[in-house]
Amino acid sequence: ADLWYLGTISIAAFSTFLYTAAVRPPRSALPIADAFGLAIFTVVGAKVAIDGGVPTVIVVLMGAITGTVGGILRDVLCDETPLILRREIYATAALGGGAVYVVLQGTSLPLPVATVAAVTSVFLTRLAALRWNLHLPSFRIGESPN
Repeated sequence: ADLWYLGTISIAAFSTFLYTAAVRPPRSALPIADAFGLAIFTVVGAKVAIDGGVPTVIVVLMGAITGTVGGILRDVLCDETPLILRREIYATAALGGGAVYVVLQGTSLPLPVATVAAVTSVFLTRLAALRWNLHLPSFRIGESPN
């Protein structure tokens, strides 16, 4: 219903196309942009869910789903294994940011402060995972614990 999102996405896509046609961006630019997109869309998804009046756990899940699906689509279109299906701290960062947003919404903080804090938490969590090569533990079915 809100065409502002479509306009913003269109301008960003066109600007990115023009920029990358003229300048070769640094290799580190995509993971940083992806972390920022994850953060923004996580909080947007959580806000929409809150506005819909759904239970708290659904707000957090919808924030994480909204934040991660764009990256999944990107990876599938690039014929890569999606980050969410690897050991990456990706969906975990989104879940944490959604939880931060819900908790801060319940306080007397102004909405912009809660929003910036939640976006920052997702963004910094993802960047920390990239910087220090942090991963979630994994296991394979059928393997012995040794």
